[in-house]
Amino acid sequence: MEELKKTPLVQQHERLGAQMAPFGGWLMPIQYESILAEHRWCRESAALFDTSHMGELLFSGDLVGSGMDSLFTFRISSIAIGRCRYGFLLNDAGGVVDDLTVYRLSEDEAMIVVNAGPADKDFSVLEAALAGRGLLENATGRTGKLDLQGPRSREVLTALAGPEIGEIPFFGFRRFNVLGAQVLVSRTGYTGELGYELYFEKDRLQELWQRLLADDRVRPAGLGARDLLRLEMGYSLYGNDLDESTTPLEAGLERFVDFSRGFIGREALLSQQSKGLSRVRVAFRVSSRRTPRHGYRIFHQGEPVGEVTSGAFSPMLGCGIGLGYVRPSAAACGTLLEIRHEAVVLEATVVELPFYRQGSLRV
Repeated sequence: MEELKKTPLVQQHERLGAQMAPFGGWLMPIQYESILAEHRWCRESAALFDTSHMGELLFSGDLVGSGMDSLFTFRISSIAIGRCRYGFLLNDAGGVVDDLTVYRLSEDEAMIVVNAGPADKDFSVLEAALAGRGLLENATGRTGKLDLQGPRSREVLTALAGPEIGEIPFFGFRRFNVLGAQVLVSRTGYTGELGYELYFEKDRLQELWQRLLADDRVRPAGLGARDLLRLEMGYSLYGNDLDESTTPLEAGLERFVDFSRGFIGREALLSQQSKGLSRVRVAFRVSSRRTPRHGYRIFHQGEPVGEVTSGAFSPMLGCGIGLGYVRPSAAACGTLLEIRHEAVVLEATVVELPFYRQGSLRV
């Protein structure tokens, strides 16, 4: 068994009584008080997540001349300095090696934030493609990351770093002096609420964590609440809803693909567009409080048409919700489905995303 990696805050989580479990090769907090309580606190106030398991890759060099600009489904050189963009690193077949966010730090510098599980693979793929043109560094080991999410997150950070926090645009970032050190704060997140992601020195992360939790508006939240929050928004989870055998077209995420220029996997996606899709992602709402689980089979008019990739009970909607892949003939909004597993049979209806629409994301 491979030894699990640990974030700088593992002792803090244990002191708070967190339930710990493996995730993406890391030992991570799943919940503290309860998943539902932490979910509710994020929707109503400000929840603090340890996301130091995420990977950070730093690139410096000529973005265009190095070939870096053609490795993703979007053009890094068109991102304004101080802004970031979401998209994909694909394989030659158009499958998703990882979904990621790129931060444009300067004219010739970028930070690529990747998922924990495929982080080492991402680095190897990019390093091989660059072939020494430019400098690529895996900074995960020396970078700590926290997510402060919820409608009161701006108030909390303004008290800590100043009113300039309120000037950060959606998918923008700025650097601030906090506790005597530089912290990169971006207005991004994975919850559907107003929120920020904070990149800080690994050795100082414990101090920042404790300072934020000293605020009565803030409580810690684990990956259980984070997963439920993202699912209510219909955000994909790598390893469940996205993987190397799934393309952005099948996942309904073609808006994050710029076909006007070359990138790895472009020809495969164009071919798939031309031939038509054999499966597509759908969102569905269950007619009861029962939870559709990953791997449950999806039926339409008595015939098997696909499989659930993510599912949960939604506290905000009061019913089960889920994502899955089905034949295109069963994907139209309003289509009636059955979710089955052994003796379990759940009635469901295909709906539009997001499931939850009352969040503070763009406030």
